[in-house]
Amino acid sequence: MSEDHKKQLEQQLWNIANTLRGKMNADEFRDYILGFIFYKYLSERMAIYANNILRPDGIEFSDIDEDTETGAAYMEAIREEALEKLGYFLKPSELFSSIAKRGNFDNDGNQLVKEENGAYGGVSNFILEDLQKILNNIQNSTMGTESEEDFEDLFEDMDLNSTKLGKSPEARNEIIAKVLAHLNKIDFQLEQTELDVLGDAYEYLIGQFASGAGKKAGEFYTPQEVSKVLAKLVTTGKTKLRSVYDPTCGSGSLLLRVAKEVEEVTSFYGQELNRTTYNLARMNMILHGVHYRDFDIKQEDTLEHPQHLEHRFEAIVANPPFSAKWSASQLFMSDDRFSQYGKLAPASKADFAFVQHMVHHLAENGQMAVVLPHGALFRGGSEGHIREYLIKEKNYLDAVIGLPANIFYGTSIPTCILVFKRCRENPDDILFIDASAHSDKVKTQNILRSQDISKIISTYRERKTEDKYSYVAHLNEIAENDYNLNIPRYVDTFEEEEVVDIKVVAREIKTLDTDLKATDVLIASFCEELNIETPF
Repeated sequence: MSEDHKKQLEQQLWNIANTLRGKMNADEFRDYILGFIFYKYLSERMAIYANNILRPDGIEFSDIDEDTETGAAYMEAIREEALEKLGYFLKPSELFSSIAKRGNFDNDGNQLVKEENGAYGGVSNFILEDLQKILNNIQNSTMGTESEEDFEDLFEDMDLNSTKLGKSPEARNEIIAKVLAHLNKIDFQLEQTELDVLGDAYEYLIGQFASGAGKKAGEFYTPQEVSKVLAKLVTTGKTKLRSVYDPTCGSGSLLLRVAKEVEEVTSFYGQELNRTTYNLARMNMILHGVHYRDFDIKQEDTLEHPQHLEHRFEAIVANPPFSAKWSASQLFMSDDRFSQYGKLAPASKADFAFVQHMVHHLAENGQMAVVLPHGALFRGGSEGHIREYLIKEKNYLDAVIGLPANIFYGTSIPTCILVFKRCRENPDDILFIDASAHSDKVKTQNILRSQDISKIISTYRERKTEDKYSYVAHLNEIAENDYNLNIPRYVDTFEEEEVVDIKVVAREIKTLDTDLKATDVLIASFCEELNIETPF
């Protein structure tokens, strides 16, 4: 598919999403439109899989008569294989195209003629109950199977009876039927398995919603450019990964970004506190073709109730909520994640608690990159103590990278990336990069351009010192600075002002004064000729 075709698909989906915009805010209509796209994806994937099974018999899945004995036998056989391979099952009558056609709009979103009996085109227009039942059946089909946890309550945020969709059932039905009809005419081209066009379009929509969601955007989305930097950092020197983990995974976009930087990722792991975002992350994984057995996303508070304690990961990435609160309970002093440091991160700022959690999960050959607010580089107290322990005792910190301000949705504060490795190739120094002045402004947001990303990554991989951009600091120098990592201590970006020659300036002022007097005389002569009063 060409880049133009891809952009066309993205625009089509965004236009359909805007059908709901007038009914509710961005957070709410995001859940509906992404849910409907996911349902369509599951349907098309089911149909393709079933048709491949049925090909020797010369029939299509959608042609099976579910009410006959033969049809029931076919469905049972397909169901058994689909649950093993896909992790779910849909009947022909439950496919997206089937329910969309039963609505009261054609594929162009035009309302069909209403008959005297209240139906549209001879078929009842009311599909809400059927649609709700189908969404429930997708989950029910997985009960008692390996995929049950991955599909549990996936559609719980799509309340089809919400008055936000419309005051009456008829109004709600009309808007949903219209959305389904528009989506039904889009070909996701899922049979072109080498392409991830729908996955890219899904990511595009998530990004669009994030840009309009204000402060809440940080709960589920890391800007794509920052994701690229994190992903490239943790995949440096690797072509395959056994595992990748994000303890604050949001929509899962960062995990999926890492997969784009290598040939293969065997397993994806993540944890997310927000229930709605957790559902979005699981949808995102499945929609990107990650098999249900290959990802393990949990919903819980990562610091208070970690879900993957027994695992160690080859790559770890995270963009935790900046300076979030946590309990900092003294009970954690006996937790293996924190006990060896002797101090806990303060209850008002969990930044280093997330770092400690991630370091605990890092495999011997692992690399991790985490986004933090700049304050984490220099704040004292328990944070300073933890920072010193990570550098002096563990010696895991590999690089500190300063990012431009106003690069994240919902906050304008400057941020940084800390890179950690258990087995460092350069154990005697730490690389500092100041990329804070390297970005472009788009509307009110700063973004990293491709050249900015390339410069960060090449500097990290080559580990070089560049005037006013990067510096390789020996550990002794960092110790002399009391383990303060504030980047200006190491990368001097000061620009000297040009020396001003006072004599030259005085001559210029004198010349200007002479010119001004000559101009006044000329103006006065013009005024005299016009017989008008001079302005001075």
